[in-house]
Amino acid sequence: MAKEDILLIEDEEGIRGLVQLYLEKKGYTVFVAEDGEQGLELLQRKQPKLVLLDIEMPGMDGFEVCKRIRQVLNIPIIFISCRRDVMDKVKCFELGGDDYITKPFDFAELEARITAHLRRYRQSETQSNHIEPMNLLKFKGLTIDLDSYSCYVHGKPCNLSTKELQLLILLAQRPKHVWSAEQLYDQIWGYHSTGDVQTVKVHISNLRRKLEKKQLNPQYIQTVRGFGYIFNPIEEKEEM
Repeated sequence: MAKEDILLIEDEEGIRGLVQLYLEKKGYTVFVAEDGEQGLELLQRKQPKLVLLDIEMPGMDGFEVCKRIRQVLNIPIIFISCRRDVMDKVKCFELGGDDYITKPFDFAELEARITAHLRRYRQSETQSNHIEPMNLLKFKGLTIDLDSYSCYVHGKPCNLSTKELQLLILLAQRPKHVWSAEQLYDQIWGYHSTGDVQTVKVHISNLRRKLEKKQLNPQYIQTVRGFGYIFNPIEEKEEM
């Protein structure tokens, strides 16, 4: 049975061919691009459900490609790169990437990560399509629309990555509940994910930065030293 469409943006011909061959044998349709410009053009035409993205490419690099994708879409983005430096990984997450796998990688592991991210993305779409109309979480200056899976600060859209929005929703649905980084990781990334809790810290930092950039009070998401994180609205939840 055919599975979701995937876009692979990778300048190394050998890797492109091997990844495409493996995933197509597993039932996926794989569109391939050898640079960022071609990748963005295919993204618009083919509308894939997930992007596999290299960092080092001629012309536009993977960081810029990710940034441009996140301006319009929240589909999963998995970076595949030979870079192993922690700061490269941090930058990928800061730009809205959902996962990072280093070359050389095991194809079975790559497939497992793809499957996990697509499953969570489908669940997010299903939830947004089947909940009651006007299902909002509203606080002073902050509104989270669970119907359209979107966030507004002072009435203006706030562009968050899928994981950032999932974290915000989880925190906001239980105000003043302390979550450990491990609990947040298990809830959002899943018990069997191959990452680590450092990912949570990076995404929380990015989430705070984006909300504060929109002039939301920084006290909404607080760090409880030694325990984790808490959503602490400035005022009581508004009437819906």
